[in-house]
Amino acid sequence: MITMNHLSKWYGSFKVLDDCSLQINKGEVVVVCGPSGSGKSTLIKTINALESFQQGELLVDGAALHDTRTDLPALRARVGMVFQHFELFPHLSVMENLTLAQVQVLGRALPDALARGATLLDRVGLSAQRDKHPSQLSGGQQQRVAIARALAMDPVVMLFDEPTSALDPEMVGEVLGVMVQLANDGMTMMCVTHEMGFARRVADRVVFMDQGRILEDCASAEFFGDTAARVPRAQEFLARVLAH
Repeated sequence: MITMNHLSKWYGSFKVLDDCSLQINKGEVVVVCGPSGSGKSTLIKTINALESFQQGELLVDGAALHDTRTDLPALRARVGMVFQHFELFPHLSVMENLTLAQVQVLGRALPDALARGATLLDRVGLSAQRDKHPSQLSGGQQQRVAIARALAMDPVVMLFDEPTSALDPEMVGEVLGVMVQLANDGMTMMCVTHEMGFARRVADRVVFMDQGRILEDCASAEFFGDTAARVPRAQEFLARVLAH
């Protein structure tokens, strides 16, 4: 589903991604973790071309992002993205947030878009909130709407960029619960998160980054279960996060 070969990116003279390579197969759940500023969010944003890169190759569901002829808007329509801060349209109702792109981008008839939206709101436990505006919802509810909106586009892969970091602790569980359900349903997922409990429970693989480089890429059980075999920087990171 995703193939990244020797990808590098600079902001001016600063190299934010340094020779990154990975592969994610259909149905895999991959968690990307590491210290703040390690390049995690930049890496995941390259996958739907929200961030460009200057070197390397990147293919998503057969589309080559390093090829200038690739239709990036068409690619983004197939790659679901959930951000840290929800990014819902504040002037639209919950249901309008779910149907707008279905109609405008996919060309789906409004009755079909409404039916798809209703199904997904039920899936994330928010059917009763369909006519409310984002400001009337809690942070956890808004993030679940954001997930439903991304799913409404029938994506081939879902990307999550620290989806719980802006939430109160009580709301984290409800969002992670939806993500666990997606993983159990076989959705291909790549998630930048500090939620190590989620990573241990759901992830097939863990990618650990520091200073723009991928230092570890291994099975979740191996990453958490054999910490002595990890590189020193990953050992230090795990010692800190698992202590809490």
